[in-house]
Amino acid sequence: MLMTRRRSPPKASQPLLTANLKLAENFCIYLEKHRHRIVNYQYYQAEQICSIGSGAIESTVKQIDRRTKISGAQWKIENVPQIIAHRCAYLNGLIFAP
Repeated sequence: MLMTRRRSPPKASQPLLTANLKLAENFCIYLEKHRHRIVNYQYYQAEQICSIGSGAIESTVKQIDRRTKISGAQWKIENVPQIIAHRCAYLNGLIFAP
């Protein structure tokens, strides 16, 4: 039976391996430290609680931006947060349209 010897990795790759291990260690530390803020997507999907993507939010932001720039509209920038607050209250069922 012919046995082959394993070659040790070239020495040039040792610093790269060490750097990758350090990055992995830092990532694990980050995850542990911020565990309370990390969203459990599987739970939300299983419970069908809400959309987990940001597409709906991004679309709404674009829509509000377009509406504030409509030709002939007289929007004041300082009033936009109030409009958004009313829109949020309406969507959350806190106020009702007549």
